[in-house]
Amino acid sequence: MVSTAGDSQQQEIELARQLLAGRPGAFERFVEAFRTKVFQYSLLVCGHHEDAEEVAQDTLFKVFEKLDQLREPERIRPWIYKIAHNTCLMKRRRSVFAPVEELSLDEFMPRSGQEAGAIRREIADWSALPEEQALRAELQRVVREAIAGLPEIHKTVLLLRDVEGLSTAETAEVLDASEEAVKTRLHRARLAVRQKLDWYLRSAPKIRNAELS
Repeated sequence: MVSTAGDSQQQEIELARQLLAGRPGAFERFVEAFRTKVFQYSLLVCGHHEDAEEVAQDTLFKVFEKLDQLREPERIRPWIYKIAHNTCLMKRRRSVFAPVEELSLDEFMPRSGQEAGAIRREIADWSALPEEQALRAELQRVVREAIAGLPEIHKTVLLLRDVEGLSTAETAEVLDASEEAVKTRLHRARLAVRQKLDWYLRSAPKIRNAELS
């Protein structure tokens, strides 16, 4: 039977309870459950493999160190990602891989005509694509690259909401932002990623035809 998101969350809560109760082997099971998730989040936020490895290790160490601050096991997921987020921000400030400047999200938006002050955007019909143009692995790569290229304030919201499955309220807690700010950033981030995918899906057939000619 395939595990649902709800099942996964319940397992995480149960692990948190065992960890708080000091059960033998609880921390090892906890690390096994969260290590990959924290690393993948850190990799997309930090942007470099070595930094992400350090952030993941530091995050799990801080979880153990600050365990007495976790009052509600049900809050384990936002609590961990808040630690990971803050750890990643500190890492980026001193990392040799940190970008020289943060780009505006507007730089990732497509250029299009304006009608009465409103920007009209046309999105490709993905459902009509031939199967050979919609290879899952390739699309996943494009999505990862699109997310990685977002400005940090939008990227973290997208990762927490759409990848890690946190609620709007939990995401706001992690980022110390209002729920309205989270909703606005998420909308813009999703649009930017969708536009990147749209560009790829429109361009892929032309690129393949050029390669075959």
